[in-house]
Amino acid sequence: MKFRKMPRTDMVLSEVGFGVWTVATNWWGKIEDADKAALLENAVEKGINFFDTADTYGDGFGEEILANVLGHKRNDIIIATKFGYDIYDPTPRDGHKERAQKFDKEFVTYACEQSLRRLGTDYIDLYQAHNPKLDALERDELFEVLEQLQFEGKIRHYGVALGPDIGWYEEGEYSMRERHVTSAQIIYSILEQDPAKDLIKLAEEHEVGLLSRVPHASNTLTGEFDHGLPVFDADDHRAHRKNEWLEEAMRKVDRVRFLVQEDTRTMAQSAIQFVLKQPAIISVLPNFTKLSELTEYTSALDTPEITDDEQAKMDELWEAGFDIAEPEPQFREI
Repeated sequence: MKFRKMPRTDMVLSEVGFGVWTVATNWWGKIEDADKAALLENAVEKGINFFDTADTYGDGFGEEILANVLGHKRNDIIIATKFGYDIYDPTPRDGHKERAQKFDKEFVTYACEQSLRRLGTDYIDLYQAHNPKLDALERDELFEVLEQLQFEGKIRHYGVALGPDIGWYEEGEYSMRERHVTSAQIIYSILEQDPAKDLIKLAEEHEVGLLSRVPHASNTLTGEFDHGLPVFDADDHRAHRKNEWLEEAMRKVDRVRFLVQEDTRTMAQSAIQFVLKQPAIISVLPNFTKLSELTEYTSALDTPEITDDEQAKMDELWEAGFDIAEPEPQFREI
């Protein structure tokens, strides 16, 4: 494992981190409980020390599982969690629809206490506002309570996780430029580079550490869909998207297969190396759903880095929209 230091802190994170949402929800497919624990335990054995979760993952389960499986390793790992969604509202959630958000002092204080309890710890290394909108970030109250929690030793540092989907440049810019957050979590991959490219420049300018999730663009860069389109489980968030996005993504993937080096670097490993080519990105958060993925993705750090020539070719492809043509219409014989 290799490590990078979070700017303006003493935290040193593994370049590959663990996004706990895969073992706390069914949004990326179902995983048996024993396999969830095995993934977390093996992640530590492979050198991962950074675990990113949220109170909303499984309505607290994403924090509880860290305490149950890795509680004895608390002093050896860095825990990031998130706040802002009202998971305490008894109103049933409608599928994957966003919950109501709260960023007032009373709620954030309460949410932090509950996260500490579920995590079985007396401090959180990195406390992230979860998908905050600009109006929430512009209110001083949010950052006053975060400073207070930091003063009390309940959180060490605070940041923002931008989302839920791609975008949110204004929120990222404001957080870095005006609020001087420690970190910002973004979506960045070979196939999804805007507005991440501009956020990367801002992060370098303001000494903000970036955390990058979904490096495999919903698994299109892992080889999982190379031989046909899958049928996703009903709980899988990808089941709620039209097949067109996947078909287009796979045409783009075909344009970057030159990155694969036989017996040396897979497409999935190339995707991780692409993200880590950016020094401002401190840790990348792939989706781990099975041990073979854990082995392959952590081993990416031992593969050849993306060369400047490869990067230049990737930049050209990005600017050209990957040079993909619209598929020819398929006519049914009658």
